[in-house]
Amino acid sequence: MFKSKVKIRDRTKQVEDKAEKGTYRSLGHAGGSIRLWAIYSIKEAEGASPPGQPPHTHTKRLHRAIKYAVQKQRKSVVIGPDVESFGTAGKAHEHGGSYRGEHYPKRPFMLPALEAARERLPKFWAGSVR
Repeated sequence: MFKSKVKIRDRTKQVEDKAEKGTYRSLGHAGGSIRLWAIYSIKEAEGASPPGQPPHTHTKRLHRAIKYAVQKQRKSVVIGPDVESFGTAGKAHEHGGSYRGEHYPKRPFMLPALEAARERLPKFWAGSVR
């Protein structure tokens, strides 16, 4: 007859903590990547860009205004032009609309950045729980 002892350790909390930490770090990487795609798509040039193309910049203010923030409790990341430093001009460019009495045609730059980075996003989570 054989005798055996089994000892079980519940490490659920440790795994959950590691998964949360990995998710937070991965969301930060994803936000940074999408932000860079958006910045690279905005060219420094005179005059307005054609409708449907990312806007041109003359001062690089739009480049500096694009920020991202990870919301830990919601497990999400927010990426886009900071309204405090750039106003709602980014929204007018992205979706089309009025800003300071002028009408802007749709010149998206955030959605194309997300689409360009989409293929890379799963890689940020690969191996994130250690």
